[in-house]
Amino acid sequence: MGSTEGRRNHHNLVPLAALISRELKNEKMEKPTVRYGHAAQSRKGEDYFLIKTDGQRVPGNSSSTFSAFAIFDGHNGNAAAIYTKENLLNHVLSAIPRGLGREEWLQALPRALVAGFVKADKDFQSRGETSGTTATVVIVDGWTVTVASVGDSRCILDTQGGAVSTLTVDHRLEENVEERERVAASGGEVGRLSIVGGAEIGPLRCWPGGLCLSRSIGDMDVGEFIVPIPYVKQVKLSNRGGRLIIASDGIWDALSSEEAAKSCRGLPAELAARQVVKEALRSRGLKDDTTCIVVDIIPPDNSVQPPTPPKKQNKLRALLFRKKSRDSAHKLSKKLSAVGIVEELFEEGSAMLAERLGSDECTAQSTTSGLFMCAVCQVDLAPSEGISVHAGSIFSMSSKPWQGPFLCSDCRNKKDAMEGKRPSGVRVV
Repeated sequence: MGSTEGRRNHHNLVPLAALISRELKNEKMEKPTVRYGHAAQSRKGEDYFLIKTDGQRVPGNSSSTFSAFAIFDGHNGNAAAIYTKENLLNHVLSAIPRGLGREEWLQALPRALVAGFVKADKDFQSRGETSGTTATVVIVDGWTVTVASVGDSRCILDTQGGAVSTLTVDHRLEENVEERERVAASGGEVGRLSIVGGAEIGPLRCWPGGLCLSRSIGDMDVGEFIVPIPYVKQVKLSNRGGRLIIASDGIWDALSSEEAAKSCRGLPAELAARQVVKEALRSRGLKDDTTCIVVDIIPPDNSVQPPTPPKKQNKLRALLFRKKSRDSAHKLSKKLSAVGIVEELFEEGSAMLAERLGSDECTAQSTTSGLFMCAVCQVDLAPSEGISVHAGSIFSMSSKPWQGPFLCSDCRNKKDAMEGKRPSGVRVV
């Protein structure tokens, strides 16, 4: 085990001095300041959060620092929320190839988030506990914000000018038609709770289990059609910065995105988080765990906390999303930033693992020991053991069973169960 791990860690590594030099060249002169605040009120004790501001793309290189913020809203106990808080980020970072510069690291991040979420779900379910959790993870690297989420813990972006945009998708069966159709097609039943006399009450749920969500981590007693594959969105803010509000549904059941943003404008992050929680409690009372993180991304020459209240005469949205290809000119990026446009770098919400993991350009990522690696759980595989994520998939654009990325048999079994091709726990032989 130790020797294999050692070989893997030295595969395709770039000398540290070269990486640091590359980072310094790519680093913008004007890096934003990140300030944050947190507030919560507990009712069930199932909300957990993560704040990490000292992450490094290149270990030992302070110029490669990124920040991570996350909220986990547990249900049926807090075990899944606790496990996910302690392990999810490490799973994500382990799925990013080593030796990447900043731009390549950011490009690899959406796929790594998918792999990390699936691994966290698979590992937690192997413990035999029936708890589940939402997960909303936000990674801030300079002006680039990457958000991944399952469940209904939301992240919104409030920018100068007062435009509010949602960076997540709520996976509530009551509100998401596409998810209802996917669950039904994968073998689940969607309906309301039936009481004596045949009357139906409450929100739409999936059966068996009665969960109101279509995506989560854990929930082994519900069915594999409740998937851990996250919606992922990556945007690049303008040099005017912005404010992120990340919160559990205790906030969003009481306040709209616009109301939450408006309630705390002009306040520093710590006070803003408290104000959002206060407004939610005043509107609805303490009916659920209520957790909020506010993150301000502030231009280096601006000591004022963004965003400020919008001017009444401003009739245009200051936030305009514009798709940007990875090879577009740097000159265009600077123009968009100058006029306050937020660039949409990546967005994908498919629940199909083959679509989310994509295709490797080469036949596989191999280690110096000649082994392949599972794209989800990162275990070493002999060439005869790896199963292409595209093999046999009707959703895949590729019919080449030798084309990576590859999965181990357990992860392939997990993939097929999520797609309704076989019951969970039935192994491929």
